[in-house]
Amino acid sequence: MIKYPMVDLKGQYHKIKEEVDAAVLDVMESTAFINGPAVKSFQKNLEKYLNVKHVIPCGNGTDALQLALMSLDLKPGDEVITTSFTFIATAEVIALLKLTPVLVDVLPDTYNIDVKAVEKAITSKTKAIIPVHLFGQCANMEEITELAGKYNLYVIEDAAQAIGAEYTFKDGSVKKAGTIGDIGCTSFFPSKNLGGYGDGGAIFTNDDKLGEKLRILANHGMAVRYYHDYVGVNSRLDTIQAAILDIKLKHLDEYSAARQKAAGYYNKAFSVSDKITTPKTADFTTHVFHQYTMVLADDIDREGLQKHLADKGIASAIYYPVPLHMQKAYKDPRYNEGDFPVTEFLSKHVLSLPIHTEMTDEILEYITSSVLEYVEK
Repeated sequence: MIKYPMVDLKGQYHKIKEEVDAAVLDVMESTAFINGPAVKSFQKNLEKYLNVKHVIPCGNGTDALQLALMSLDLKPGDEVITTSFTFIATAEVIALLKLTPVLVDVLPDTYNIDVKAVEKAITSKTKAIIPVHLFGQCANMEEITELAGKYNLYVIEDAAQAIGAEYTFKDGSVKKAGTIGDIGCTSFFPSKNLGGYGDGGAIFTNDDKLGEKLRILANHGMAVRYYHDYVGVNSRLDTIQAAILDIKLKHLDEYSAARQKAAGYYNKAFSVSDKITTPKTADFTTHVFHQYTMVLADDIDREGLQKHLADKGIASAIYYPVPLHMQKAYKDPRYNEGDFPVTEFLSKHVLSLPIHTEMTDEILEYITSSVLEYVEK
């Protein structure tokens, strides 16, 4: 039986139970279940938190990515560059829209997209770049936006794992993850740092025209009721979810700090072992640790370690065991095993440990000692 899960949603809920229950009951009493006042309130509060002009709530993080691409008037066959080391949704939406996913490798220390590899992959058909802020820290957005400007490309940030992370530019200015490119996207899946109690997502932009178009696209392509300007979709953030998220948004920085503290404990504990490489945080970003992902040495049996931890009641996970270029659904003659050595190495060696807002030193000591017991045997 797993006693220490990857994320403790129940423990987190009980800390804010009175606030959340009251907010949900308010929605129930109002019966404004679709686009109720809580949706507008959450939108405005998230805009203020992110310091971004437009937040467009939607049904989930995958919808956010799809709507972002739909808003750019891309044509079938246009190329969109992203990483092979990410959750499938990033490439999925590209393929669904009949665009061409172009995959590149990642950096070995931060696991984020390799900007040099991006530039090498650009062709006359390239129209956009989707950097993924993997596991909780920003990709190198200054270099990515400079590259996009050089080649006249759009930048869509996949910030589903990094809401609240901050990027510092060379001039000292600071922006939140998801607010740097043309469009940012996030997910409110329950396990995210800002997670609802069901599905949800949002899109961010400082571009007024894109903001208006995204809002219309998410509402059946309709600006005025029953008058449809675009072929759109139906993607709404549920009012109950918005009410919950509005409460949790007030605690987001506190949640990030708790995750950072837990990650610091892990890093210090594992520094004694040459069998574990702990995650590096790049100099230009903070890390909000949606996942704590370490890299195991070649001689460590990853599945054996997972079984050892499970026997001790400790959850663990592999993000991600199969790179996108090796997935059955995305097999492409352009890519072969060995083409993305860093991604393929990480897929075989990474392991993520529990990290969440309710971790105590006692829990962390138990987990770290259990890991070291196996890797140092």
